[in-house]
Amino acid sequence: MKSSTETRPATPAEPSIGAGSQTLMRGLDVIEAIAHEPLALSDLAERLDLTKSTTHRLASALVDRGFLAFTPRAGYRLGPKLLELGFLAQAQADVIQVARLHLEALAGTTEDTVHLGILDGDRALYLDKMPGRRRINISSRVGDRQPLTSTGLGKALMLDHPEDYWAERLAADMADGGHPVDATLWTERMRAYAAAGRAFDLEENEDQIRCVAAPIRDARGAIVAAISVSSAAQYMSDERMDALSIEVGDTARAISHDLGWVPKT
Repeated sequence: MKSSTETRPATPAEPSIGAGSQTLMRGLDVIEAIAHEPLALSDLAERLDLTKSTTHRLASALVDRGFLAFTPRAGYRLGPKLLELGFLAQAQADVIQVARLHLEALAGTTEDTVHLGILDGDRALYLDKMPGRRRINISSRVGDRQPLTSTGLGKALMLDHPEDYWAERLAADMADGGHPVDATLWTERMRAYAAAGRAFDLEENEDQIRCVAAPIRDARGAIVAAISVSSAAQYMSDERMDALSIEVGDTARAISHDLGWVPKT
């Protein structure tokens, strides 16, 4: 005679959330491990401190989804899916949208005007402007194209350019009616700016206005934009500009990180 209570057949236990997260993290570790060079299975397992069987299971699943590719003699390498995702991520990483919250935060903490700009031909094109809390009239406007050699933003955009380019732009800007400067002193300052990774405007573009600027880099490490903090000279002592260099540089690096930049170690 059968019991009134029938026993349910045993079913495989579902993986817990913790186990799923661990598998996901290990899969990401696999991708990161071969980000810079293809690796054979044994080398990949050793780098991840996993058994060959576990490594093979993870890598095979990633190959099936296109995140990795496998070449018999070379081993595992990044797959076509990552190329597709990288292209889509780059397309979504509009520098204005990425930078906006960082610019708002910087304007809030400094109480000064913050600019974002890019290189447009041989000029600095202003893409965004966050007014500060001080009652200071800074004439810049979104859409303005300003000289590279007199603005902090423009100098920051040129930091990776060769000195020949600096000299060409300085000569062109002077011929176009720019504020006269001593070319030797200007070049010495540019060298110091390039070494420090930031640039100053010492009332060269607008009377009684000083600024601190720093470059923004993309995933390739190339300068694609720059930010600056501008204020009246009375609020921009040499000591404050040195202090702002840290804050502006940190903000530029945070935006660069959001664009995919990884600093060289």
